[in-house]
This record gives sequence, C-alpha cells and structure tokens, in this order.
Amino acid sequence: MNKRMTIGAFLLAASLGVSAQKAMTPPAGGKAISDELIGIFFEDISSSADGGLYAELIQNGSFEFSPSERNGWGPGTAWSMIRPGHSLGYMEPRMDNPIHPNNPTYMRLHIERVKEYYDYKGWKGFGIQNNGFDGLSLKAGAKYNFSAFLRNVEGSNKTVRIVLIEPQGHNKDPKLLAEATIEGVADKSWKKYECVLTPNADCQKAALQLLVLNQGVVDADMISLMPEDTYKGHGLRKDLAEALEGLHPKFMRFPGGCVVHGGGDGFWNTYRWKTTVGPKEQRRQLKNTWGYHQSMGLGYFEYFQFCEDLGMQPLPILPCGVSCQGANGGWGMKNQAQDCVPMSEMDEWVNEALDLIEWANGDVNTKWGAVRAAAGHPQPFNLKYLGIGNEERISPEFIERFKYMYKKVTEAHPEIVIVGTAGPGSHPGNPDFDNGWKLAEEIGLPILDEHYYEKNDYFLNSRQYDKYPRDRKTKVYLGEYAAKDKKLIDALAEALYLLHVERNGDVVSMTSYAPLFARKNATNWNPDLIYFDNERPFLTCSYYVQQMFGLSSGNYYYGNCVSFKGDAAGTVQPVEKSLYGQSVVLNTKTRKLFVKLCNAGAEAKTASLDLSRFKGLKPMATKTVLSGQPDAENNFDQQPIQPQKDTVKMKKKAEVEVAPYSFVMLEFSL
Repeated sequence: MNKRMTIGAFLLAASLGVSAQKAMTPPAGGKAISDELIGIFFEDISSSADGGLYAELIQNGSFEFSPSERNGWGPGTAWSMIRPGHSLGYMEPRMDNPIHPNNPTYMRLHIERVKEYYDYKGWKGFGIQNNGFDGLSLKAGAKYNFSAFLRNVEGSNKTVRIVLIEPQGHNKDPKLLAEATIEGVADKSWKKYECVLTPNADCQKAALQLLVLNQGVVDADMISLMPEDTYKGHGLRKDLAEALEGLHPKFMRFPGGCVVHGGGDGFWNTYRWKTTVGPKEQRRQLKNTWGYHQSMGLGYFEYFQFCEDLGMQPLPILPCGVSCQGANGGWGMKNQAQDCVPMSEMDEWVNEALDLIEWANGDVNTKWGAVRAAAGHPQPFNLKYLGIGNEERISPEFIERFKYMYKKVTEAHPEIVIVGTAGPGSHPGNPDFDNGWKLAEEIGLPILDEHYYEKNDYFLNSRQYDKYPRDRKTKVYLGEYAAKDKKLIDALAEALYLLHVERNGDVVSMTSYAPLFARKNATNWNPDLIYFDNERPFLTCSYYVQQMFGLSSGNYYYGNCVSFKGDAAGTVQPVEKSLYGQSVVLNTKTRKLFVKLCNAGAEAKTASLDLSRFKGLKPMATKTVLSGQPDAENNFDQQPIQPQKDTVKMKKKAEVEVAPYSFVMLEFSL
C-alpha cells in the first residue's frame, strides 16, 4: 500500500540501504562514472546562514550592523531599549577598547535610576531587548544557552537579569517564559558570562531581555542565545541540517557564489577565510553581497566541521584577485573593466590558498594546523578539492592571475584538485565559456565549474554533455543550475537532465543545484531548493529529485537495460526533445542497483527492463515514485508533492508503467 513519507522516514529507509558486503565486480556492458555526482552548494543568500542554518537566535548580537549594509541600519538595529517600572537610562554604541579589533562595536548601557512600580509586578531594571529573526522560536522544556561579554565601567558590582518573554502588547506585562540572574559583574575588563534558560511554554514570537538591576554603566557585546540541541552539537539548526543530510550529498561547495569576492563592493569586502576560523568574538563580520549582514558565526571551521559530520568532501572557493563580474554594473557589459589587484600583490592571494590547505590538512605543529587544533579539531580535515574563482569574466587580466595562482598552488600541493570557473551562462558560444575551456585545456585544469539557470524548456530539450569531447582531461562540475520555477514540471525537467548527466558521468564529475536555502520573507532569489521559517523547512519538488539521485549514486552506468515501448530495443534514452528517459546505475561498493525512469509528458509510458546481466539480483525491490499535476508545487501552505514508497516483487525482465508527470526509482540489492 502506498504511503506518503515524512522526511524522517525516508531518511531512515535510505540509511538502512547501506550494505557492508564486499564490493562486487561490475558486469560487462557498463562504463565507469563519477560517484560524486550529487553535492550541495551553500551560499549565504536569502538569509541562509544568520537566521537560517546557523542556529543563533539573536540578531545583531555583536552590534556590528551598519548603514553601509542597508540604509537606516546601525549598531542598535534589532534591539530596543526597555525600562520596566519606568527606570531611567540610555544606550550608547561605542568603539573604543573593544573585545577585538575585528569586532569593534559594542553597546554601553547607562543606568541612571532603577525603579519598581506595583503595576509591573516586580519587573524592574534598565536594559535591551532582542526579538531575533521575526521572533524567537522556543520550545517548552528545551534548553537555550545564553552568553554575553560584559564589562562593569562605573559603579558597584552589577546584577544582570536575563529573561525570555512573550510580549503581550503595549503597557501590558510580558509573559515570563524563563529567567536567570548573573550576579557580581565586577570586572573592568571584558568577561564572558553564561547561563541556561529553559522556557515553560512553547512560543513562536518570544524575545530576550537583558536587564541591569543596579545604577552605573555597563558595556555589553556578543550577546548570544543558542539552542542546546543543535546538529551533532555543532551549532547548526537541526531540522535544516537534517534536510541536507537527507540529500546524501557527496560534497559541499562554499561559501559562494558572489559572496566569495564581495560582490560589487570592492576588495575591502572580500570574504577572507582566516577571519572566520578563530573565536567568534574575534571574527571579522562583513556586509553580505545580497544586502544584509554576515556575523561569521558560520565560518570556515563550521563549514568544514559540517562536511565531516555529513561525510561530504569540502569544496571551498577562494577569490583570485579579480572582482566579481557583476561589479560596477558589469553584468551583461562586454567591455566592463574588471577591478584587479596588481600582479605584485598576487602572492597575498596565493598565500590565502596555501595557508588554507595547511589549516585544513596540516599537522598540529604547523602554524595553521595549530590554529585548527586550538579550535578543537587536532585531526586534519583531509581537504581534496579547492576552487579558485567564481563567475569572473574570463578576461586577459583574470587569465594572468588565475595562471599565476594555479601554478603556485599546484607546485606546492600537487595532491589538491583545483576547480576553475567558466563564468555564468556556461553554454557553447558564450565568451566566458569558450575562454574558460580554452584556459582549462591549456593548463590541464582538472575540473571546470559551469553555471546556468534556464527555463524548464532547456532542461527538457537540451542534452549539452552528449556533445562534449570524450578525450578531454578536464572534467565538468555543474556547480550552479536550476529550472527557473519550482513546479513539479520543473523538477521533472531537472530529473531528465540529471539522467543525461549520469549517462555522461565520465565527463561530468560533480553537480549541485542552486541556490540551496531561502528564508521566508527574506528571499533574494527564486527558485531555491529548501525554503524555511523559524519553525520548519519546506521541501520543494526539486528537493525530492535531488534526494532520489543522491540516494541512487553509483560508479557504473548501463545505458541499454531499459527501452520504452515504441522505441527500438536497446535505444538509449533520453534523446534531445524527448520527454521521457532512463538511467541504470550500479554501486559496486554497496551492491545496489538503481533504475530511474522519468516521464515529463502527458501520456503514460511503458518501460521494458532487462536486468539479466546482474547476477544475484534479489527479487524484492524498493520503488519510490514522485508524481502529481505538472503545475503543482510545494509551498508554505501545502506540500502536495512528496515521494511515495513501496516494496515490490520484480523479475529481471519486466515492464514498468510510468505515469504522466512522474519520476520512478527502483532500488535492487545484489
């Protein structure tokens, strides 16, 4: 009986499919393909990090928001002054004598008088309130770790009350959810204070208050409220991390995207990994390319740690001294000059890469290996891939700097696989594409990163990689792609395209859908793979297609095991402008065989399977189906499209009905 599956049930069933049996010898007739075809690409776009995957609940906890990021913003953004019982005082942003030069701004609280009136039922003090990202989402009985750096500037020792509340409106006492008291704030230098808060009720629109109960002056910085229950205890929001785990990705590309080189803001805003790996109070925060703020609480250490937690290869991307193609209004302007660092300064950018490799892979006795160890990870991260550049125009200036950086890095670390860039719009005839491939072949680049976003017609009709030369040494990484909508027909178009990618898995080594995340009411780009609010993720039709391909990864492809009625026996599908297709992939390590069938048309198709070559094939198969109306989509109000899963008995020679607008996956054990 068909059952609609929750993501948790689907994940559990997938995890049980991993076999500990000895790897098998593949039958004749197949070809070796990449077993890293499905990965993920994380860019901090649409509030994917702060307010998203990074589990921190406080917004602007370090008071570093600035008008340079958004008009009207400043250190007090997301904060409000509170004075229950009509206490008196004022708040003052300061930058003298900060915790660290990378974190220069803090808030000074001047408490002039603390009052307590009967109608406030004991509420008193002067302080500040933060509502997080559209309210703090709290669960009854869950533990939340509060921390703040405080400094007693003037007056006697301070008592500070930390309160979680549910606001009740103007002139009404808030509902108390949890509280703790920090006694004896006496130090004239910065000191970190911590406590644990446990709400007594669920609340989706809570707020945090920090109330000073004594007269005097207190400095505050790095105010944090973190759920204790994060993904593997590493500070990432659990449900969003589990959604990524459900994709079974083989790698993660990060931190961008245009974020890598500061978008169009100039080199001052370039993402520098070194300022994201130390203690969080010492990290340099940045204006985000997409018009908001990056706290860097989710930095390179957390990215690498997350890759390790999910068993993914990390694929960090570094700039190479050339500005984003979109800088100075450059998108679409063929003759737009690029901002470039002088060649005399390129060693600085080379050292960024060499030091990153040492940080990720070096012994604890090396300079940067010791920094990694000090952060709590003495064992190396075993970095294999490193990307250089992202969507820059492949101009003579870029080529000169890329060659220089590529040569220096590969000479020092020939074991590192370098990924280059072919710019946006990576189709034959595009100047960046053509110049990128010319450069790749000239220097023997291992992998070239292609990007394109197209309407679903392209993915339904084009089979770009069928035409690629088979003798190229450079492999393809399709690093950013998506059909330009999030309906089922768009996901099926992407599924058809991925079937063709699998068929060309000897040419294409990696793919990642983009963008990955988007926060409700804070979306910079559509479509996205996973939407979310404070309570839960919302999984798109494309998410489930990616999930099914991630579950069915393998290292051998067989193109003549399936034919569709009306086609010649053994016909390889899909061909251009065909709305249906198939793929048969064998994973010799797990001894699993996967048959994938896609029908993006309005008429049912019958697929004829001949799996006779696979000796020892078990008769019981797991059948997963994604289907529905072509214009249906999953959104915040409803999730009509979800995979349905059955256990079915199959013969080696069988016929499978593929309904209109459906994607079918059969999983066999050997």
